[in-house]
Amino acid sequence: MQKKHFVWKDSKGNAIYVYEWLPDKQTPIKAVVQISHGMAETAARYERLALFLTQQGYAVYANDHLGHGKTAGSPEQVGKLPKDSFRCLVSHMSGITSHLRIKYGMKLPFFIFGHSMGSFLTQHYMVSYMNTNPDHVQGFILSGSNGPQGAMLNGGIAIARLECALLGDHHRSKVINTLVFGAYNKKFAPNRTPSDWISRDGQEVDKYEADPYCGVIFTAGFYRDFFRGLKEIHRYDYVCKLRKGLKVFVLSGEEDPVGDQGKGVKKLIRMYESLGLQHVSYKLYPGGRHEMLNETNRDEVMQDVLTWLDGQVQR
Repeated sequence: MQKKHFVWKDSKGNAIYVYEWLPDKQTPIKAVVQISHGMAETAARYERLALFLTQQGYAVYANDHLGHGKTAGSPEQVGKLPKDSFRCLVSHMSGITSHLRIKYGMKLPFFIFGHSMGSFLTQHYMVSYMNTNPDHVQGFILSGSNGPQGAMLNGGIAIARLECALLGDHHRSKVINTLVFGAYNKKFAPNRTPSDWISRDGQEVDKYEADPYCGVIFTAGFYRDFFRGLKEIHRYDYVCKLRKGLKVFVLSGEEDPVGDQGKGVKKLIRMYESLGLQHVSYKLYPGGRHEMLNETNRDEVMQDVLTWLDGQVQR
């Protein structure tokens, strides 16, 4: 595998750090996979998947989102994002896709893999950018995702807005962090760490806990925009714009609290089916928690990802 990186700049001059993992020089590239990582983590954590896919002829790219990883610059800056950050991150994904399309042209198939927060950004991308650039991406993989969450998001928005008004957008919200991630972890009590909910593999959990760029408490301003984004992506007047021919594969652990132990994932699938999407499939992994790429059966999961990708490339 060839490992490189570059910096992509948006229209406002924000410098976005992008990892580039390529097959060995003697291996022809058959498709491109663009990864959108989750909240409070970094794109570097996807190198294992990248190694696996590059061995099969895929070029893999993953950017550290604004307010994350090397794009943030230091752990102290992680979690601090500008207003309207949800839309901003999606626009960055689209901008990087366009940049890569210039590099590779339109002949190679492109795919987007979004995990957790990245999966919700990808759901937004599927509506807002696939109608204007329908040939840019040939398929989407949603990992650790969820469907419509209803009125429960209103409470989160209200708390975030209040904290923003009283303490400022960059106030790190311990209240919301506890309400969200504390609740996730309680499902796996007694807890060894605050992050037991991400995986059954204790070594992977410890790596996450030891990484200064992971597990950071995010700001009230971020949560305000994130919760608003989660509401928007599942509004009927929004999702009804989805192109019926989109190819989507959803994967999740059956014990993932983000997907409401599989119930939210099934709700998402039912929504897509009710909207007439013709190429949607999903897989729930028994016992799996939030990060299936870092789970005890990650080899099985990566093989499933590859099998789905190969199936689309060979069509």
